[in-house]
Amino acid sequence: MKKVGIVGVGQTHHRSHRPDVNGQELINEAVQRALDDASLTREEIDAVVIGNMDHFEGINYVDTWSIDGSGGFMKPVMKMTTGGTTGSTVAIAGYYHVASGMFDTVLAIGWEKNSESDTTAAIATCANPIVERDFFSGAIGPLATAATSYMALYGATEEDAAIVSAREHNNALDNPYAHVRRKTTVEDVLNSPMLSYPVKLLDICPRSDGACAIIYAEEAKAKKITDRPAWVKCCVTSHDYTHFGDLGIGRTEVITMPTLESASKKAYEVCKIKNPIKDFDLMELYTPSSFAGLMWPESLGICGPGESIKLNKEGIYDRDGDLPINLSGGVICTNPIGATAMIRVAEAALQIMGKAGKRQAPVEVNRTLSTGFGGCSWTDIVILES
Repeated sequence: MKKVGIVGVGQTHHRSHRPDVNGQELINEAVQRALDDASLTREEIDAVVIGNMDHFEGINYVDTWSIDGSGGFMKPVMKMTTGGTTGSTVAIAGYYHVASGMFDTVLAIGWEKNSESDTTAAIATCANPIVERDFFSGAIGPLATAATSYMALYGATEEDAAIVSAREHNNALDNPYAHVRRKTTVEDVLNSPMLSYPVKLLDICPRSDGACAIIYAEEAKAKKITDRPAWVKCCVTSHDYTHFGDLGIGRTEVITMPTLESASKKAYEVCKIKNPIKDFDLMELYTPSSFAGLMWPESLGICGPGESIKLNKEGIYDRDGDLPINLSGGVICTNPIGATAMIRVAEAALQIMGKAGKRQAPVEVNRTLSTGFGGCSWTDIVILES
């Protein structure tokens, strides 16, 4: 397999509604910014990988009708969709297109116009209303179930989750592309409207219109394009379940995210990771709620069960902490579903390349981990290195 680096990244300005552009134009915004970032033209792209969560929008064949926006005319184009992990699936597929040796330069695109869809209705109607009742309430139900279980088992409070939310909302203030950009206190989160106990409005991700694009290049070409590519070290996917109900009904199963545990163990073995807090400079995690941001670091092996509560209070995940998480503002602030997981990879790459602007980490970033989450508890992990 060829060594592959990320050499260009582009995003749209994410909003709740982008009536100023259609799908093609939204896609093209991200594509053009990625091309500009890498100083490349459309003609220098060998193949395109694209994806969105078309089930939510009730549309199909984005690989064909978006050609004018993606720049895929007369090029090989592959379409990918895997639910909430679509963005990371597209990112991983883009990497393998180049690593295989079939292509030298590949453009990966994730996008969504959530303003033209009904996410909750789509999730509810693809779940079984009897055996998968938590999911019949859309995305919020199972997140609330996991949160109450975590609180009961380990003594976490609503304030512990609010610390996560406030941190990520304030991180987003430095990200010009983030959807939700507002100075937020713990009290603001606690006082926001209750959606499904204990999840409140500021605990949960928004629905965004937006797109993200990443350009991959094989080693020789990558070194010509940029002095500091973000090299793809490892990609791992754990898609272990066919139905929502397969995850089980035990409290610990709801909390621990078995696919995140298995994916991280595989990735750490490949990359010889012994201590995630010391071995990674930062993480971009797909955490759709503040409670997930509190719980899922434990599934990544950062600490033991229930110990993330203490690390969170101590500021370990803060911008100047030992392991900064979601300096971009994360999913809580930006969620164009087909692009959401790709943005995690893109933001990690920007940190390694030193192009993250005001949201750049205060220390040099040499190794990052990003995740994708979706579907029936599916997980993708991508590790990048300088």
